Amino acid sequence: MPTPASVRIVEVGPRDGLQNEKAIVPTPAKVELIDRLSATGLRCIEATSFVSPKWVPQLADAAEVMAAIDRRPGVRYPVLVPNLQGYERALAAGATDIAVFTAASEAFNRRNTNAGIDESLERFAPVMARARADGVAVRGYVSTVLGCPYQGEVPLADVVRVARALHAMGCFEVSLGDTIGTGTPAKARAMLRAVAAEVPMAALAVHFHDTYGQALPNLLACLEEGVAVVDSSVSGTGGCPYARGASGNVATEDVVYMLHGMGIDTGVDLARLVDTGRWLAALLGRASGSKVTQATAVA
Repeated sequence: MPTPASVRIVEVGPRDGLQNEKAIVPTPAKVELIDRLSATGLRCIEATSFVSPKWVPQLADAAEVMAAIDRRPGVRYPVLVPNLQGYERALAAGATDIAVFTAASEAFNRRNTNAGIDESLERFAPVMARARADGVAVRGYVSTVLGCPYQGEVPLADVVRVARALHAMGCFEVSLGDTIGTGTPAKARAMLRAVAAEVPMAALAVHFHDTYGQALPNLLACLEEGVAVVDSSVSGTGGCPYARGASGNVATEDVVYMLHGMGIDTGVDLARLVDTGRWLAALLGRASGSKVTQATAVA
């Protein structure tokens, strides 16, 4: 199958990227990050999370962030919610897009959410019902699709079952995440093929961490299968607080550079994106995780 002519990037830096930062990022800086990203041409920016501040203190200011960002026409700003209470907080803050999350690994689910896979899916039922009634779009995340820090291998059948369940519940899109970044291209391709046999490819996205430097090769393998939605994080920020040693998400700058080099349209201004990544890296007090940014650094 030929690669898609265009790819929609879901920028997860403001949520997935920042949630593991130990030092609290000030609310105005989070707002500026989202506004900067909005100006690059990105059309979907995951803004924050309405998970309990006790579990994710970095994003305790979710409502304040949503109130302050400059919402550009045509740009979606989804937020993560864990349950009905989180959904109600998100709705009160003006969210029109949400995301729910679970894992294909039973062990990961229990460590992460204190619930098994089936229990976590049951928790989403009232959220999905409310979202349908309110006209709110719901995206689903499936973690640990290519390996789990607790149980190791994750059977493909479990990945397929969870992705199929989220789609059947009403998620317009299901993002398949290699949470600990252990996947390789052949495994990524096989996983995507297995899920796409049960869920339409147009409803699937991929989300790769770059722990072993395999994110871009994995992404290419999935593009060749026809996937056209990619999650990434500016400056390569993020990781998984429950997965020891898992480094950040693949950098949006590197994804855009690769896609543009392949003649695939993203609608993103790479120069503006690199500038935003440099600004964020300086704010966090470390070098950017983007290879493109490192390669184009001014001496």
